[in-house]
Order: sequence, then C-alpha cells, then structure tokens
Amino acid sequence: NSSRVSRIQAADMAASGYHEMVYDDGDQYKGNWNDDGKRDGYGVLTFADGARYSGDFREGMCHGLGILTFSDNSRYEGEFRDGKYNGFGLYQRADGMRYAGQFRDGQAFGLGQITFADGTSGKPRQEGEWNGTMLKRRCAAAEAVAQAVEAAAKAHARVQQKK
Repeated sequence: NSSRVSRIQAADMAASGYHEMVYDDGDQYKGNWNDDGKRDGYGVLTFADGARYSGDFREGMCHGLGILTFSDNSRYEGEFRDGKYNGFGLYQRADGMRYAGQFRDGQAFGLGQITFADGTSGKPRQEGEWNGTMLKRRCAAAEAVAQAVEAAAKAHARVQQKK
C-alpha cells in the first residue's frame, strides 16, 4: 500500500511492515521488514552496481524464492537460503550459457546440466554430479533439471504476483 510507504533511517526500524530505504552505499530496498528491523517477507533490493534481487527475505537475508539479476545481465532464478543460492534453480550467464540443477552455499552442487548458448550440452554431455565448476560424475540429471525449471518458474510467479 503506497500510503504506508515511508523513507526511514536504520535507527527508526522499530515498526514492521512495508518501508523503503536508501543505504549510504547507494543500495536501495523496498519491501517488508520485521519487528527487529530486518528485511523479512517480500522485497526488492537494488544494489548500487545495478544488480537486483526480487524475492523473499528472512531475517535480513535472501531466503526462499527469488530472482537475482547481476549488472552484466547474468541471473539466478530459484531457491535461496541464508543469502545464497541453495536448493534448485537456474543460473544463466550473460553469454547464454545456463546451468540448471542443484545449488548449495551459492555454487552448483549436486545434480545438474549445462546448456550452452547454441542449445547443446557439449560432447561429452555436461550433465551429472557437480561440485562448483567441476563435473565430478557423469550421470542423468533430468529430474534435477526439471526441479530447477520448476523452482525458477515459481520464483517468476512470486515476483509477478508482487508487481
């Protein structure tokens, strides 16, 4: 509700609800806060460098479903936990290369598949069990890829619902 929008200082964060804030470093947040003065619920955090996170927060951190678009237009769509990619999601680089699958602590970890900008997955196929940028074991990852696509779709729906 725009009538409840207020520009506040960190010291004034006693009231929960919707607020807008501009930080000293140029970052901006528009969204919900909890009684402890932390981002909590749905919000949009725009960083001074142009990166933008739209999605759920918990106790001040990106947590739940969200979309993080970087200043170079690469993006992650899916599940977050404690401020990092965690769970299922899609990461697409600005050049069109995409990883769909599992993430842990902000990195590809678990089952997933890389798809290059031309739509191929490489020869040999870049699909299987990942640990960061290393393909540890080649194996089918179709179920994890489907769950990643579903998580990205849910993140999009969450963001569209709040627009």
